[in-house]
Amino acid sequence: MSIARLSRRSHRGLSIVFTLTVVLNFAWRAAVAGEPPAWVTYSPLPPLFLQLITGLYLFALPWLGNERASAAGR
Repeated sequence: MSIARLSRRSHRGLSIVFTLTVVLNFAWRAAVAGEPPAWVTYSPLPPLFLQLITGLYLFALPWLGNERASAAGR
């Protein structure tokens, strides 16, 4: 499996995990009066950080692909 395909799959999976952690955060705040524990508050950050990395790679992929194609044509 290529790195681009793996990056796309992981980006999709991370978006599901991120969405679930945000929903958990809102549900916790709605169900329990008061401030939630720190692990609930900060739980969306690790998947968001990983999404940033995979998203930037996927964003740069067209330019990286053109660079490889032009180097192979030389």
